Amino acid sequence: MSEAKGTIETVTITVDGNEVQAPKGAMLIEVTDAQNIKVPRFCYHKKLAIAANCRMCLVEVEKAPKPLPACATPVMDGMVVHTQSKVAKEAQKSVMEFLLINHPLDCPICDQGGECELQDVAVGYGQSVSEYTETKRVVFDKNIGPLIATELTRCIHCTRCIRFGHEIAGVRELGMIGRGEHALISTFIEECINSEMSGNVIDVCPVGALTAKPSRFSARAWEMVQHKTIAPHDCMGSNLYVHTLRGEVIRVVPCENEAINEVWLSDRDRFSYEGADTEDRLTSPMIKRDGQWQIADWDEALQLVADKFKAASVVAKADEPAENSEEKPVSEEVDAGAIDVGTEIAALVSVNATLEEQYLTQKLIRALGSGNIDHRLRQSDFSDQDVAPVMPWLGQNIEQLEKLDAALLIGSNVRKEQPIANLRLRKAVINNSAQISCVNPRVYDFNYPLAHNISVAQQKMVAQLAAIAAAAYQLSGSAVPKSLSIVISDAVIEDSHTSIAQQLNDAQAATVLLGNIAQMHPQLSALRLLAQAIAKETASVFGYLTDGANAAGAWLAGAVPHRGAGGATENVIIGASVAGLSDNRLFDKNLAACLLLNVEPDTDAADAKALLATLNKTDFVVSVSAYNSASLKEVADVLLPAAGFMETSGTYVNVEGLWQSFKAAVTPKGGSRPAWKILRVLGNLVDVEGFDYFSSDDVKNEVRLLCESIELSNAVDVATTVEIKSTKGLYRSSDVPMYAGDAVVRRAKSLQRTVDAQSICVRLNSVEAKRLGVSDASMVTVKQGDSSIAMDLIIDDAIPDACAWIPMAVEGHSSLGAAYAEISVEAASAEVSA
Repeated sequence: MSEAKGTIETVTITVDGNEVQAPKGAMLIEVTDAQNIKVPRFCYHKKLAIAANCRMCLVEVEKAPKPLPACATPVMDGMVVHTQSKVAKEAQKSVMEFLLINHPLDCPICDQGGECELQDVAVGYGQSVSEYTETKRVVFDKNIGPLIATELTRCIHCTRCIRFGHEIAGVRELGMIGRGEHALISTFIEECINSEMSGNVIDVCPVGALTAKPSRFSARAWEMVQHKTIAPHDCMGSNLYVHTLRGEVIRVVPCENEAINEVWLSDRDRFSYEGADTEDRLTSPMIKRDGQWQIADWDEALQLVADKFKAASVVAKADEPAENSEEKPVSEEVDAGAIDVGTEIAALVSVNATLEEQYLTQKLIRALGSGNIDHRLRQSDFSDQDVAPVMPWLGQNIEQLEKLDAALLIGSNVRKEQPIANLRLRKAVINNSAQISCVNPRVYDFNYPLAHNISVAQQKMVAQLAAIAAAAYQLSGSAVPKSLSIVISDAVIEDSHTSIAQQLNDAQAATVLLGNIAQMHPQLSALRLLAQAIAKETASVFGYLTDGANAAGAWLAGAVPHRGAGGATENVIIGASVAGLSDNRLFDKNLAACLLLNVEPDTDAADAKALLATLNKTDFVVSVSAYNSASLKEVADVLLPAAGFMETSGTYVNVEGLWQSFKAAVTPKGGSRPAWKILRVLGNLVDVEGFDYFSSDDVKNEVRLLCESIELSNAVDVATTVEIKSTKGLYRSSDVPMYAGDAVVRRAKSLQRTVDAQSICVRLNSVEAKRLGVSDASMVTVKQGDSSIAMDLIIDDAIPDACAWIPMAVEGHSSLGAAYAEISVEAASAEVSA
């Protein structure tokens, strides 16, 4: 930068006879790219460090004794460059000839054919006949995991994949061994590639050496149709392309968006498409009659649902005390057999549902007289929901994360939960020497050094955060608010707490972020208030990293019981929260009817056992889902087949607050329909006004109009005094494994073969296992309340004392109950183990 703020110092160079202004210090290839001057390359990638080992980008620079690599030559004032001269062309053609010496002639069977950089460059710089007559080198392929296929004979040693792992993914899983023509790309001691970003090596590879294993030999590049859409699994809202052939999804690749995912994509977003078409895909409406499931047509199924909900609505209204009511008794309006016992209507919606689906669900349920709608199925504490932000958001744009000087992550496994956000934080550490600290209920594996990594049992997290807050108040000298006075005065401040507060305070750009695990914590309200206090006293930005793809959209759409669309609180029917500490719990309600929108009750709730029990005693349950899973067949009375995420249009609102709409990439499977259309028809059948929508854009525009006056703020003001709860004994803690977060990714077979896929087990550290007398046991019995289940024991010293770690959202999770509760662990008997 020059002395004048905001301006960039430039130099003047001449490229192919044209004068060009270029930033001082820029590489020549960056300048030619900006001027749309074509210079061939293989090893150069704009997001990776310069290697200059392929030599394909050689150009002639006057006064230089030989051609220079454009990727590694910084521009200088007065430089004269020729990219099309005889010297440059001959150098480039010579390099091309050497690269093709050992390259196999297998373009007709190579998945990269048609989009191969080597093919493209060979057309312009290769010879029609090879003069090489010796034996070509052959390299045996390696099995590096279920996601990436290798054809290493095609490798041209550009080292892009190696540099990606080291610089971007932060995991050095690939390297080069050998010398000369014996050099080859390999993993360390025949290991698999386990990075959550591993699929990006497929994109950076300029040839067909690394290709996508799930889509191998499925289609040619020129046959496929490209559709732009949004990733449906985390709150980043990564942009991607879906490639289809004859109406079938073949693969998913990143769509460049510098503001969000740059040019990268997590493996979850890249390979989850496999879960869209599985054996349990629901393609026709089904009705349960006498305990047996029967296929039905749409008219019959929708009319049944409408009749049941209208009847339930009348019962619910009759159950409410009304002033000067002249309504007829329920018995005169409702058939006696329609609704037997229940008196409430409810709806549970997925956090990954689109904005339009969430909005129409709450609009339908509230029109029927109920406010019992929620998307926060994995949340446990609702005590401060009335003062919660209108939408939990990052508090800054996503790009800002890489410019931070300090950050405090609270209850966040950001590397696995939001891999794109983790890439930004890693860049902050590498480029800015940012000080990143975390307070978590276990030790997580980060791919960059942490300033402080505090790991305590979940029941002790409030005390740790209180100590950091106390240190922050000491630094600022501010008065402690009454709500925090007790917990701050009782805090035991250690050096790590003071250091974290000091780092946040000294940073020019700092943030405090509540992650997924914090938002599932049974004392979320306390963590939220303490996190906000730390941010305020250190002049840091307070924000959230939220669960799922559309938590922000769900809040804006009104898919919460205490607020309507746009955060409205006036003239809104108020309902019950899903579960947790609230006195008004939906799980305690006597439900007449319940609508499940893309929810699988055995895996999508923090207390799946309680949810299943509630649904089993509900008089009528309808599921709008793409799948007919066993848990849905158990609790539902009607199954309505919804289109998958690539088969519908809609909108996601990411954690930055950005609204991103998308269109369907393929037509819905069988007789399935987009969920927003199903809800629209239901609204019409139950005679609700305002359901005359022609497209999902009509629904989105209605919601946007309701959100026009919203000003985003994460500030909360709670008068309730925060206290540290006294707990003794062993407590269960949980998180949602990376490949178990939603129905689609749980069915993606290739992802389920990776190391990040988990099954039910209990993890204890070695000290805790010894104290419990199970150090030598391979299987234990876990007891929680009146439930008991035998499961594998894994000794893992990443788990803190007084904690037993059992994952959520996996098979068997629903047998125990709440994800955070006191449990006992003992060695399993031979009979139980068998």
